[in-house]
Amino acid sequence: MIIFCAMACTVVISQHEFNLKNSNMKKLLLILVTGSIICVTASGKIVRRQLNIYKNSVPESELLANGTMEFVYDYRCCVDTTGVLEENMSGDNMLLQIGPDGMSKFSSYKNLTVDSILMCSSQEQIVSAVLEGKLSTGEFMTIYKNYPEGKLTHTEKICQDWFRYDEEMPQFDWELTDSVTNVLGYDCQSARCRFRGREWTVFYAEDIPVADGPWKLHGLPGLIMKASDDKGHYTFECIGIKSNTVRPITIYKVPYNSVKRSDYYDTKHRYEVNPYAYYEATTGGHVTVTDMEGNPQLGAYDPIELPFEYLELDWKK
Repeated sequence: MIIFCAMACTVVISQHEFNLKNSNMKKLLLILVTGSIICVTASGKIVRRQLNIYKNSVPESELLANGTMEFVYDYRCCVDTTGVLEENMSGDNMLLQIGPDGMSKFSSYKNLTVDSILMCSSQEQIVSAVLEGKLSTGEFMTIYKNYPEGKLTHTEKICQDWFRYDEEMPQFDWELTDSVTNVLGYDCQSARCRFRGREWTVFYAEDIPVADGPWKLHGLPGLIMKASDDKGHYTFECIGIKSNTVRPITIYKVPYNSVKRSDYYDTKHRYEVNPYAYYEATTGGHVTVTDMEGNPQLGAYDPIELPFEYLELDWKK
């Protein structure tokens, strides 16, 4: 059996970066950043370092379109491919919003909930929500299809910075197969293809005439209800449908770093192999990692080898 433990992480932010007007704001800043080291106690191998930076406000958003349909997906990913698959899965609920003219948005449902809490809360209420674990964020990856038309736009927050890359809408060379399954009462046909290093098998519902799906997947004569790569490291499954919605499709109005897709992955990788060093280099803050007794853990700054691969495998130079 694999047993995980977390070592305490304290984050100290240089005071000159902020105007600390009162003690409540000081308290908020201190708890907005937490961290942990997750390791396998049997071998001492560090499998992930986490730096959780809680939001205390919601960026202004731009309205892109009014949504017409919504689909909720259970998204699962393997965080340690060297271990037992079932014991190393993490996940989030993702929302696919369908708009006019083929536009869609795929984003974290949990983050939408956090945004709703922040928009109607005082600073004191935000502090309480953090302490109660109500502001834990989900997957920051957001995928826009046909925004702008004919393009796919990926936005994501890495540490304290926002990144964006645009690409031509990916083309999938789908091969239809004979497998069938049922998802939420819909009979689904299967298809498969190879896309950027992974073999994908999907199931789509022709009774839902939307040529879209989770993540970047699209291009079949019906909504993709279920998808998995051949190793089972990444899976998506539709768990909820709303045929009529008034929720708008929006995008944050933030200063994005516009990059190439490969540069985005390179930045994400540099952050995840050593989030504490990345945080210090990009914010000027300081991270001190200690054990439960308060003893400094100097090795926390050593880069680790990630025990998983990203959704796309072709980014490495």
